[in-house]
Amino acid sequence: MTSTRTTETTYAGTPLPEVKIFTTRLLGFETTEKVLNALIKVKHIRQINVCGESLPAIVNSGPNKGIPVDHSERKVIKFGEREIELTKLVGEFFVELKGDCDVEEAVEAIRKACDRTIKSGYTLEVGRYSKYRPTLTDTLRC
Repeated sequence: MTSTRTTETTYAGTPLPEVKIFTTRLLGFETTEKVLNALIKVKHIRQINVCGESLPAIVNSGPNKGIPVDHSERKVIKFGEREIELTKLVGEFFVELKGDCDVEEAVEAIRKACDRTIKSGYTLEVGRYSKYRPTLTDTLRC
């Protein structure tokens, strides 16, 4: 017989709040650079992740497989003090906040940064969108 009791779970930390910024259009490299540089000035941001359509350096499949792709939006952007190669047309930003911050204050600062830089429009949501601890899927990949 199988037990239906649940075991107590312990986790070293707490899930930190995230702010999801979903743009109405995919952003080019110039706008993405402006948004990222505006966001890093906001206090209480722990990390920023971006999602969007891939801009491959070479054709991955089909009859032209292996041929270099010269996409006008695949550029090196300046992000704070670093230069990074932008490999996506960005449509979503996931901004993780530090645990010791006032969430409403941080969200308002993020909203102001987005209002200044995203002219095509966006949706802003607060929640938890990425994993903060291992799951069964991670365990099965051993």
